[in-house]
Amino acid sequence: MAKYDKNDIERRMQGAVDSLKSDLGGLRTGRANTALLDPVVCEVYGAMMPLSQVATVSAPDPRMLSVQVWDKSNMTAVEKGIAKANLGLNPMIDGQTLRLPLPDLTQDRRKELAKLAGEYGEKAKIAIRNVRRDGMESLKEDEKKKEISEDDRKRSEDDVQKLTDKYVADIDAAVAAKVKEILTQ
Repeated sequence: MAKYDKNDIERRMQGAVDSLKSDLGGLRTGRANTALLDPVVCEVYGAMMPLSQVATVSAPDPRMLSVQVWDKSNMTAVEKGIAKANLGLNPMIDGQTLRLPLPDLTQDRRKELAKLAGEYGEKAKIAIRNVRRDGMESLKEDEKKKEISEDDRKRSEDDVQKLTDKYVADIDAAVAAKVKEILTQ
């Protein structure tokens, strides 16, 4: 049974790109984006829960996020969770809703966020290269076990390299778009 599976390699590379896009979505640009609060966890009912399981997050206008907490007894826990996430947001309590005005980004903060986007991109590229290495190793093992010929191995290695190039280009494009969005607000 051959170990090499092109579909698995492509799925894992796509997963790295999807993970990057999720990480980039959490980076703050000038506009309110509900994904900004995705990393927030709150201690409620004796357990750590994602904000999305205790409240509804919305962006009523471009400079404001609104967090509608379902259970009023969790207001303090949600407020603490947002503060612990270190997003630079100061929640204001308004009944059962937390209002989070987004402060303007300074030029220095924009540069920091752009650098962070680049770091996220680099981590995703490392993940892609690890998947590529795994694919190449499994092809060599399959050839050693005489399950595929040398020509098949070389052809498949070319396929793996083409997939790697494609997904690295996707990563570069996603990072470039995010950096442009951060710096031109």
